[in-house]
Amino acid sequence: MSAEGEVVAVAGCGVRSAVAVCGLRSAPAIAGSSANDETRVREILPGGRHYGRPGQQLPRAPGLTGPCGSPAGPAPVRGKAAFLDRTAVDRAVLVEASSAGFTLRRFAAAEPGRVAGLVFLGSPARLADKPGVAAIRAWVDGLTDPLDPITMRELLDSLVSGPLPEDFAVLMVRESLPVPARVWRDSFHGLLDEPSSERLDQVTAPVLAIWGDHDPLVPRSDQERLTAAFPQATLLVHEGAGHVVHWDDPVRTAADPAAFTATCAHRP
Repeated sequence: MSAEGEVVAVAGCGVRSAVAVCGLRSAPAIAGSSANDETRVREILPGGRHYGRPGQQLPRAPGLTGPCGSPAGPAPVRGKAAFLDRTAVDRAVLVEASSAGFTLRRFAAAEPGRVAGLVFLGSPARLADKPGVAAIRAWVDGLTDPLDPITMRELLDSLVSGPLPEDFAVLMVRESLPVPARVWRDSFHGLLDEPSSERLDQVTAPVLAIWGDHDPLVPRSDQERLTAAFPQATLLVHEGAGHVVHWDDPVRTAADPAAFTATCAHRP
């Protein structure tokens, strides 16, 4: 909620990509970090304050490094607080996808008063205990510089249940290639070490977890564990969607957080 009292939504990495590339103008919208470590304004809810034209770059918040889903340590948490400070947002609905949700949980536990709502898109409760993690770790550990675009494309295709638009897939591969192999390794190993978050029962803001039932990595039981950690949480299942639910079903994944944010705006 800004100084004027409106609630805005702040979205991260893959969410920004879905909004920008698929042309979804209804998504709630200040976007967060991308793979090339930039923070760009995309859009905000209709009627809200406009912080800049689409594509405008904001000052880089500290701690936003590495590919999407960087380790959820204290630096990215401070980065979220700094971003809200720089945009004069007191409380916000925060949106993150996949393992970037770890940072979201840490921020909510550390700064519950700044959270108007949380939206998790295919975010695991924990990553290290997943059956498919060993294969992913072997893949990450085998990366060498320069990264192979064919290998990166295979990774992208494995995260969705249907074919990606070709121009979108090309863009995502291009954004991934500049990230050094060591950053991919360090980031993924950090995610495996992420413990279960504490103090989530103190987050009184509503929580929405959106999950695709064709997710090959995160099972429904994991999502139920995630939502059970919060006092007010709802699990919304997107049938037919894979792990990156906002790539498989971008229109619906834009509409659901927008509707959720509207309900958060009516809360004290």
